[in-house]
Amino acid sequence: MKKIFLIISLILLNLAQAKTISDSLYIPTDFHAMVFDDCDACGCAAGNGSSGFESLLNPQFIGIKYFAQHYKAKENLFVKDLTQDQYFNTIQLWGKIPLTKKLSVYASLPFHFHEKKTMQGDIKINGIGDLNLMGIYQLLNSKDNIHQLNGGVGVKVPLGKFDEKGVSGVNPSFQLGTGSWDYQMVLNYKFQKNKLAVLLNTDYTLKTENKKYYRFGNQWNYAATGFYQILSNEKVNFSGKAGLQGEVYDRNKQFDEVLPNTAGSALYGKLGFEASYKKFSLGSEIMLPTYSNLAGGDIEAKSRFSIFLNFGI
Repeated sequence: MKKIFLIISLILLNLAQAKTISDSLYIPTDFHAMVFDDCDACGCAAGNGSSGFESLLNPQFIGIKYFAQHYKAKENLFVKDLTQDQYFNTIQLWGKIPLTKKLSVYASLPFHFHEKKTMQGDIKINGIGDLNLMGIYQLLNSKDNIHQLNGGVGVKVPLGKFDEKGVSGVNPSFQLGTGSWDYQMVLNYKFQKNKLAVLLNTDYTLKTENKKYYRFGNQWNYAATGFYQILSNEKVNFSGKAGLQGEVYDRNKQFDEVLPNTAGSALYGKLGFEASYKKFSLGSEIMLPTYSNLAGGDIEAKSRFSIFLNFGI
């Protein structure tokens, strides 16, 4: 399955330069879903799950999204195998509102309900997460709309509860929020021609120390996604998508001391679809890891799934 994800992604990336006589692909000339739109507890991927940039059929919207993640982790220091299942679930309200022709504001507010299964019983946490705000600016748009470059800067407001006791476990990211003000920088390039489109995205998050003197490691995400239009008419549009997404995490710190086994990286293959009917858009995506090295091997990424419903404005 992992090899299939990789092969399909590479094919779509190469096909993006091919010529076709079919109708133009309906992929918006803007992007809206910034980083950290899924889960705010940061550090070594487990619990973060930022989906990078996405492109929907309604570039200006308000909507709701569900995002689920599954990880395997060591139960404790005395257990060799990865036996503990950890589930991170998020329901998110999000939206993107244009201010001018080139400038837009993106915002997302998540509600988390997480669970991990331990030998002593299940541990559950739930509550509001951290608020994300970002300004998005169109840096470049060719006259034929084939090439577009967008950039953005933003801030994560620490509304989610940070539990200091939670960082002592194998996965310090089992949190509702980081407890810190974090800052985001993003860049998105889109190539679109006829029925094919390719999005290349990268973002970086600078994380600060919270009131408990804990600092999650800075984070770098990158992604390449190919789109192919399957159906298009006056009311309905349907596109399939596939690609790769990578995440790199720096080490966490407490009292300015580096904490071991808190850095890591992962690479995912993803498949999904996006569809629209009039002002409504629906999309879903499944992600499986092609590579996972989190927390010095103490955590393994298993799968991710998301689905959203948006209303264009």
